[in-house]
Amino acid sequence: MPVFRPAIRQKRPAERLSSLSSPPGSAGPAGPAGLPDLADPADLSDEADRFLHQCYTELGRTAELPARRRAVAAAIRADGTYDHTFAELEYGARVAWRNSSRCIGRLYWQSLKLRDHRDADRPVRIAAECVRHLREATNGGRIRPTVTVFAPDRPGRPAPRIRNEQLIRYAGYRVEDSGVVGDPRNIELTDTVRTLGWYGHGTAFDVLPVVIEAPGYRPYVHVLPQDCVLEVPLSHPRHPWFAELGIRWHAVPAISDMCLEIGGLHYPCAPFNGWYMGTEIGSRNLADADRYDLLPTVAANLGLDTTTDRTLWRDRALVELNVAVLHSYEAAGVTIADHHTEAHRFLKHVAKEERAGRVCPAEWSWIVPPLSGSATAVFHRYYDEADARPNFVRHEV
Repeated sequence: MPVFRPAIRQKRPAERLSSLSSPPGSAGPAGPAGLPDLADPADLSDEADRFLHQCYTELGRTAELPARRRAVAAAIRADGTYDHTFAELEYGARVAWRNSSRCIGRLYWQSLKLRDHRDADRPVRIAAECVRHLREATNGGRIRPTVTVFAPDRPGRPAPRIRNEQLIRYAGYRVEDSGVVGDPRNIELTDTVRTLGWYGHGTAFDVLPVVIEAPGYRPYVHVLPQDCVLEVPLSHPRHPWFAELGIRWHAVPAISDMCLEIGGLHYPCAPFNGWYMGTEIGSRNLADADRYDLLPTVAANLGLDTTTDRTLWRDRALVELNVAVLHSYEAAGVTIADHHTEAHRFLKHVAKEERAGRVCPAEWSWIVPPLSGSATAVFHRYYDEADARPNFVRHEV
C-alpha cells in the first residue's frame, strides 16, 4: 500500500519573520523593534468619535454618548491615547469579526467571547493566557469563538506581539535532499525557535511553541502543554487504509498574528478563533502542493490513474480527503462545518446585514470555498469589498 511519507516535501519561499536570537525566556532590554505607528491625535480623535457613535448607537446606549465622547477627547488631549471600556472592547472585537471580509463564518459574530487581559505585560503571563484561551476555546471539542485581547500600542511603547501565525502550528524541518518534514509553511519559524533552544521530535506533526515579544524582554518561547492542544487523527468511513497514514490536525484555528483595530487603537496581540470549515484542512492545509501535498498519496491508495490530468485524479482524491476530515472531526465530537452548510449560513448573514442597513464586506476569492466552488450558494453573486473598521488587520512586520 502506498504510504504517506512526510519527510520529502519540496521547499517553498518561507514567509518573513523578524529575527529572534536570544535564549528562550531570558529578560533584558530587547523587545519589538521600533515604536508603533500611532495615529496623529487629531486623527485618533476622529476615529475614536466615529467608533463611539457606532458603538453606543448599535448598543442602544446613546444617552451615555455625550459624556463618553468628552471623556475620550480629554484623555487623548492629555495622554495622546485613551482606553476602551470592557463593553466597547467587546463590541469592537465582535464587529471586527463582522467586518472580516475573508471569513465565511460570520453569522455568529455576536457570540464571540472576549477575554480581557490588557493588564498582562510579561511574556510568561501572556503565554499562560494563550494556553487558557486554547483550553476555553476547545471546550471539550465544542469549539467556542473566543478572542483574548492584550495591551494596545501606546505612544512611545509598543505592545506585545505573538510571532506565530496561529497559536497552534506544526513544525517544518529542512532535510538534506531539499525536502521538508512537516509543514513547509512554518520552516522559518521552526528554524528560529530551534536557534532559541527548542527541539521537536522531528515528526510531521510537531506542535511549535509560541514565540512572544514584549517591551523590556527578549523573545520568549513557550511550549504548549499537551492538554491545551486537541488533535483529531484522520480516518475515512469507507477506506481503512486512510487511518494507517498517521495524519492528524488540530481542533482550534486561533489566529495570532493579526492586529485588532478599534476606534484608532491598535491591539497587535489579540489571538482569536472560530471553528474550522472542513476545506481549510482538507483542501488547503493537507492538499496544497506547498503544504502537506497529500493528493498523490491519497490517489495512489485509491488506485487512481495519475499519469494524466484528464482522469481528474486530483479532484477525486481531494473529495475523499475532505470526506475523511469531516468524518473524523464528527466522530471525535469536534465542531467543524462543511462548505455547503457554511455557504448557506453566510448568505443568511449577508441578508441580516442588509436588513440592518449595513454593508457586508466580502472578498469573493476567499468566500468561495476551495472545493466545488460553483456548487455552493456563495459562488453565484458579487460582494462589497469595503475595508471597514473595527477589523482584524495583518500588519507588515
